[in-house]
Parts: sequence; structure tokens; C-alpha cells
Amino acid sequence: MNYLDFEDDIRILDQKIESLKAPYISKGITDIANPLVVENEKKLNNLLDQVYSHLTPYQITKVARHDSRPRTKDYAKKIFTDFIPLAGDRMFAEDHSVISGYGILDGVSVLIVGQEKGNNTESKIISNYGMNRPEGFRKIIRLMKDAERLNIPVITFIDTPGPYPTKGSEDRGQAESIAKLTEVSLDLKVPLIAVIIGEGSGNSANALAVANKVLMLEYSMYSPISPEDCAELLWKNAKKVEEAAAALKISAKDLLDNKIIDEIILEPRGGAHRDHEAATINLALSIKKNLKELILMTPDELVYQRKNRFLSIGKDVLLPKEEFYMENIENRIQYQPFNWKLLFQNNIKLIYTIIAIVVLFILALIFS
Repeated sequence: MNYLDFEDDIRILDQKIESLKAPYISKGITDIANPLVVENEKKLNNLLDQVYSHLTPYQITKVARHDSRPRTKDYAKKIFTDFIPLAGDRMFAEDHSVISGYGILDGVSVLIVGQEKGNNTESKIISNYGMNRPEGFRKIIRLMKDAERLNIPVITFIDTPGPYPTKGSEDRGQAESIAKLTEVSLDLKVPLIAVIIGEGSGNSANALAVANKVLMLEYSMYSPISPEDCAELLWKNAKKVEEAAAALKISAKDLLDNKIIDEIILEPRGGAHRDHEAATINLALSIKKNLKELILMTPDELVYQRKNRFLSIGKDVLLPKEEFYMENIENRIQYQPFNWKLLFQNNIKLIYTIIAIVVLFILALIFS
């Protein structure tokens, strides 16, 4: 296991327990009642509780980025049955940083979409370290529209350092694809649940978190910018990263207090990376509970609740339904019938140019 810089005492105790258990494990004995092992395990549990109950925002960021945390593919395999992966945006290419497909949760068909970081060198390179390209966002848009047509709920998993920042991505419309995904998510007429399972940084995270319910694992983080980038931009000093993390309010507790997320999913003692099974059980229970609530709502109620959820951030009161629907009607584009006069006024120079070309052409024919 990889240990973080504030886990030195935890690492020493872990190694001590492993050395005490080694003679028993070598003989195939797993149920160890050695008093020294029991005593040190109690010490370890107390130490984990003490350390993880006083984490700073930047330490939480480090836990959220831990290489051993469960990834989207791990949750997809363990929570959903009959998972069928789907690929491609039907425009350019497949983006391996986005895992997507249909699965079944408690007898309900769902669309699973998630950002994948990978957990070893090979898988990290294939998944581009969780940094999404435009084709990844367009793949999500395509599948969300299919899910809406089939009346299938959508569940997104967020775990990304941000969109892939290259010239190629910009050339292929990175900003447009993120904006389009946000628009599609807001108008989706099926239940949409977002779960932040690790690092949720930048526009990639924001685009996948436009949902009816935003859930967050206890030691994950969510922010429009990483603490490191924030420190460089505001303080021009990378050493100010602790202050930046605190100012950004990136922890699950701060985000719940500010009504940015709806629920904190508790992690096992010492974080999800220490016990994948327990983390998966807690996450599955939360998704099931929220999905049961959302599938009882009508399509119009889902859209209203989702849009109003974001409109109400920073406000004490929600927008009443009457005002909400009136505002949407007023903001729609009003299409006018075809108007020849308006066409002539808006294109007068072009029309005169065409008339001149036609006259010249006729004169050329006459005198030839």
C-alpha cells in the first residue's frame, strides 16, 4: 500500500502488524488471536480515527488522489449486474478516460458513465490519467440522449484532475463539448445521479455533476480548480497550496454546508483505499436510496428540480414553479414566419452584387 506524507505512524503500525501476522499466514492461518496482534490492531484503529478526523482540506485532496482508491471500473463491476460497455462518440474516436455502458441495479436498467484514472502505469496511460478529451464528452452526450429516449436513469461517477489541456483538444471543440454536455444534462428528462468518488477538479467534474442528486464520498474533493493551480493564480506561489485548498472549500463537509452537494457517503476507517468492499457497499446503498426517490418523479418534475437546484445555490429560497416555467417560456427563441422584406433588408449588399453580376453576364452575351 502507498502511504501519504501524514501517515508515517500508520505505516509503522501496519508494518508491525504484518510482521506479527506473517508466521501465521505462512501456515495458512487467517483467524489470528495473538494478543499482540489484537492490541496493535486496536492501536491502529484508534490512530486512523484520530488522523482522519482532523484532516486539512489539502490532506483530503491527497486522500482523494490516492492511487489505491476504488475507480469507476471497480464500482461498475461490483455494484451493477450485466454491465455492457459502450464506446465511441460516432464523430472522431473513443476516449478511454470515460467508462460508459448499461447495467442493472436492483432490477432497474441504468446508464453508467464515469471518469477513469486507472490504478497502475499501464491503465493510467490508456485512460490518460482521467483527463477527458472532447470525444469523451460527446460520447456521454450521445449515451445520455439514448438513455432519455429509452427512459433509463443515468448515474455518473466523477474522478478527474480536469479536461485534457492540449491544442488538439481545443481544435476539436473542448469548451463546446463541455458546454453542450452541461446543457443536455440540465434538460434530461430521466433521473440523474452524480457521485464524486475521488478527485473532482475543473470543468470535467462540473459537467458530470449537473444532476438531480450530487453524492460525495467522505474523503473526496470537488472544486472548479485544483488547489495547486489556485495557489499559482492567486498567490503566484506554489507553497500557498494549503491556504488555497482551505479557501476553495473543497471538502465534503464544506460543500454540504453550502448546499453544493446533497449527501456525504461515509468511507471505511482510514479511507476507501483501505477497504474497497465496505466503500462499495456504502456507495451502492446511497445510490439505491436516491434512485428510488427520483424514479417516482415525472419528467417535468425532474427537470424543474435539477435546474432549480443550481439556480438556488447561494439563495435562501427556491424559485416557485410558476416563475420557473414562465422564465423558461420567455427565454425560448421565438421563431417568426418567413419575411421577404426582412430578408432583403439584411442582405441588400449581396442582392445588389448578384444583380450586377447578372446584368454584366447578359451584356456579355449580347455583345459577344
